[in-house]
Amino acid sequence: MPIDLEPFLPEQDDIIFVIERDEVVRSALHFILDDQNETHSFGSLELAEAAEMAPGLILLGIDFLELDGKRVLAEVATQLPGAKILIVANSANDPLALKSLKWGTHDVLGKPITFDLVRGRVDALLGRHKVSPAMLGLLPLSAAW
Repeated sequence: MPIDLEPFLPEQDDIIFVIERDEVVRSALHFILDDQNETHSFGSLELAEAAEMAPGLILLGIDFLELDGKRVLAEVATQLPGAKILIVANSANDPLALKSLKWGTHDVLGKPITFDLVRGRVDALLGRHKVSPAMLGLLPLSAAW
């Protein structure tokens, strides 16, 4: 019996903004996300022309929060309402990143950046559910083919 994966796949590409000053990190995140999402990358918080795109998720570099993180997050939330915010930090235990969770961000992505880590966090925040190989192991062998 074939497995119908259609309910687990996004109906259309989600819009994701990668806002990161470090060009290498920004490019890596864009590369990881672009095949499954409509991904747009920015090196600054100047997003006036991009606000009409209505992203579902923003990956925001921790360095934007160094001076006045609470105010910056409030501005981003005002400019891009409804978007979830994932902070990209040097470590998942970075004190500023953990403080940002109290200010309204949704999660923290610590380095090193890997395909599985980035896609897992993004899928979770966007509410995507995928069938894992472990889940397929629960099905009879005939159902997997």
